[in-house]
Amino acid sequence: MDNRNVALGSGSIGKLLLNLAVPTIVAQMVNLLYNIIDRIFIGRMPNGELAMAGIGVAMPIIMLVSAFSALIGSGGAPLVAIKMGEKDNDEAEKIMSNSFSTLIVLSLILTTIFIVFKEQILWAFGASEATIGYSMDYLTIYIIGTIFALISVGMNPFINTQGFTKIGMFTVSIGALINIILDPIFIFGFGMGVKGAALATIIAQAVSAIWVLKFLLGKKSILKIRKKYLLLSKKVILPVLALGIAPFIMQSTESLVLISLNNQLSKFGGDLAIGAMTIMSSIMQIITLPLMGLTQGAQPIISYNYGAKNLDRVKKAFKLLIISCLIYTVTMVTLIMLLPSVFVGIFNNKPELVEITSWAMRIYFPGMAIFGAQIACQQTFLALGEAKISLLLALLRKVVLLVPLIFILPAILENGFQAVLLAEPISDILAATTTLICFMIFYKKTLNSNLEGQQDI
Repeated sequence: MDNRNVALGSGSIGKLLLNLAVPTIVAQMVNLLYNIIDRIFIGRMPNGELAMAGIGVAMPIIMLVSAFSALIGSGGAPLVAIKMGEKDNDEAEKIMSNSFSTLIVLSLILTTIFIVFKEQILWAFGASEATIGYSMDYLTIYIIGTIFALISVGMNPFINTQGFTKIGMFTVSIGALINIILDPIFIFGFGMGVKGAALATIIAQAVSAIWVLKFLLGKKSILKIRKKYLLLSKKVILPVLALGIAPFIMQSTESLVLISLNNQLSKFGGDLAIGAMTIMSSIMQIITLPLMGLTQGAQPIISYNYGAKNLDRVKKAFKLLIISCLIYTVTMVTLIMLLPSVFVGIFNNKPELVEITSWAMRIYFPGMAIFGAQIACQQTFLALGEAKISLLLALLRKVVLLVPLIFILPAILENGFQAVLLAEPISDILAATTTLICFMIFYKKTLNSNLEGQQDI
């Protein structure tokens, strides 16, 4: 651990970023594969374009389940790490055990709500007569596995925070591998269609959940889920919820954005437009998840050197990060503009859907070219301990700009479908510009305040 700290404080920043970013990018790519593999196979069904639209309508619910996992995992794991640092493993086990109980309670509540109201929710989210069957088939089975999704995703951070990152990565990898194997067998081999995709997913999540629990209850784990700490305590769980609310909001707003897009697209473009958006959302994940891996790799370098008051290294690390992010996003957007049909072909080969999605991508994605600057600044705010600013900037893009524009632009422009698509690049450009301005102001203030603290010492 000491050697690692020395490297963060004096090693080559380029090599450090590479060494720290590659594992996180690999983990994000595996997670990406887990998330989109269903859509790749579903898009090749006989009525793939309608099935894709049906899955797209159900996606906000799946995102919401993931947000509740983040509420507990992202809220509890840092507190566990703090208690471990204080040599108070008993309190750390209380937090972890209470977090597990909370995930069980949340899974029961969410499962009940979605089983009872799933059809009404899907109609409200943009389903049509042609797609409601696919949405219902997929969601009915997926809901049964809510408990597995919450445990596997929500408890995995408690493995990583103990230093067992390879075990944590294997949790995601084993689920992705099983999903890849079972998807074609269930969808095509057994002729189950979207039901087969959902069944493959919950089996994969169940195996991941069992893997997580086996480790956290086993001998190798430093901390263990203890029966005596399973009874929920306000004193223990409220700080977890307070810390986890920011990542919960950031993930749940993705659900809000997709609901808004699906509703407007069903009105102005129909089922084909929703199918196109499902594909574009998947491509957006292909771009953003590796980007998140890169920024997460830079965070320890920036945070450690900021804490050590080594501000020159903070500046060098940020400069390298923002340049790397911008090169990546500009490259990806250029490829999308030049070869949209290649990206669409990953998910579907129906000429009509390929044509409309390729056209839509050239409108929807240009603003992503400068998204690299926004995400680099947002994550650097986090690394400097300015979590509130980072959250506000994330909400600016999605809630303040994107969602209202999705509804405002079609009322102004003649082509409603095109207007909905334009909301994305406009909000991307405005949000990135605002973020850069805020960053230039607060970045200098934050570093100056750190420097003043150093002088006072």
